[in-house]
Formats: sequence, C-alpha cells, structure tokens
Amino acid sequence: MKPEIHLLGISIKTFGLTFALGFLACGLVIARRLRELGKPVDWAYEIVFAALIGGIVGARGYYVIEHFSQAKHDLLGTVFSGTGLVWYGGAIGGAIGVIGWMRWRHVLELRMFDMCATALALGYAIGRIGCQVSGDGDYGIRSSLPWAMGYPHGTVPTPPGVRVQPTPIYETASMCLVAYLLWWLRDRVRPGVIFALYLLLSGLERFLVEFVRRNSEVLGGLTAPQLESLGLMVIGGAWVAVLLRGGGGAGAPPHASLSGPVRRAPQPASDNQRRWRSAPVSRACFPSAAA
Repeated sequence: MKPEIHLLGISIKTFGLTFALGFLACGLVIARRLRELGKPVDWAYEIVFAALIGGIVGARGYYVIEHFSQAKHDLLGTVFSGTGLVWYGGAIGGAIGVIGWMRWRHVLELRMFDMCATALALGYAIGRIGCQVSGDGDYGIRSSLPWAMGYPHGTVPTPPGVRVQPTPIYETASMCLVAYLLWWLRDRVRPGVIFALYLLLSGLERFLVEFVRRNSEVLGGLTAPQLESLGLMVIGGAWVAVLLRGGGGAGAPPHASLSGPVRRAPQPASDNQRRWRSAPVSRACFPSAAA
C-alpha cells in the first residue's frame, strides 16, 4: 500500500490523486453525453464543479454528524481537517449541488439525471481504487481466502500478518460493470430508467459488500450503509416499476422532463405521404353529387 507518493520533493496523497482522477473521468463522460444530446459541452465543467463543492460539503458534514461525539470537542478543527469524508454524504451533497445547477440552467430533465448516473458509477469505481492504494480502512473483515491481503503500510494499517477482504477491489470491479451497463443503455431505454437502475444497482452493490466490511451493526443486524442502501434500492425499484407500468422501458420519448409533461418530437412524413400531398387534385377523384 502507498498512502502517498513523493514527486520532485512534493508529497502527494494517493487518495487525493484518484479523487481528482475520478472527477476528471466524470467530466469526460458528461462532456461526451452532452455532445450527443446537443447540449453545450462546456456545461461539463459547471456540473463537475457543482458536484465537487456539494460533494465535499456533504461528505464532511455527514462525517461530523456521524462522529459528533468526538467532533464536538473540536468542531471547527474537524470540519477543516484533511480527513473524514463519507461517500453517502458526498453523494447527497453532490446531488443537491447538481440539481441546483440544473434549475439554474433550466435543464431539470430526466435525461440529465441519467447522464449523471453513469458518471457517478464510474467516479465511485475510481474512488475505490484510491481506498485500495492508500489502505484507508475501507477494507473488509479478516479472511483466509486466497486473494485476501494485508494493509500493513496503509493509512489505517492492519496488524502484522493479518489478511482481510479487499473490499475496495470488489467495489471497483462491480461499479465499473454498472457504469458500462448504464452507458450501453443510454439510448436504448426511456429517460429515467438509467437513473433508477443506478439507484437500484449501486444500492445492491453496497448492501452486499457490507456483509464483509468492518462497519458496526446499528439495526436488525444491518449496518448504517446497508440501511441507506435499502432505501436506494426501494426508490430505484419503485421507479423502474412505475416506468415499466407507464409504457415500458424502451421506445423512449426524447424530451421527458421533471418539470412538465412529455413532449414527443414530430415525426417526418413518409415518402407516400409526401407524394400524396404534392400530387395534383383531379376532378375525377371527387365526382360531383349530380354525376
């Protein structure tokens, strides 16, 4: 494990490096999709910036709330410290930031949510690489599996000789697959389906991996992230069910919006319709009533 690297006398945190790479990848995916949707590509910078600010505030705020018993003794120092970021807090804060941007740009549409869902899945997968490389404590329980490993030099080191489940690798692999699936479906399903699937699949992934992570149980034998994941799965599953009941997931109308009814794009006339419209009108076609 390598929590930091030294380049030209400068110490660089590996988690921070992958954090930046994750946002860069999200920006590239968003820029590509904006171009496909006929939107300004420069919006990608604005979206990433809104997600970055909201995500950092949300991740740090969630950490402070979750560890308030320790943080209350030095609240200001905890808020501005270099550690303490929680994914779900970051996701909530980033979502609020991006939704605010969408309202500002008047593009609060399901297609935009779908676009962000793919970027979120990819960014999460890259972020977990940082957790693996830095050994920040997000690894799993003690294990004797052939691929189990130790993190003796991590930010949160494991005891000498102890091998644990490399859960960041599990999450990177699974969320890369989710990101690929969502990207492949982007023009094959109706607006809203991709975002709903993201909620469902990302919640399922985190719910399952928590069984081999080290988080404490809080209710019914489940950890706090598992309870949050259940909420995501319920929302995503219900959303998919509503969309399917409303006309199926495919054959999507292109202008589905959260702020108004679906507007179907006008369809071009067929060759037969154009010939019929341009043909001269003959009196023989409309005989008079006296004939």
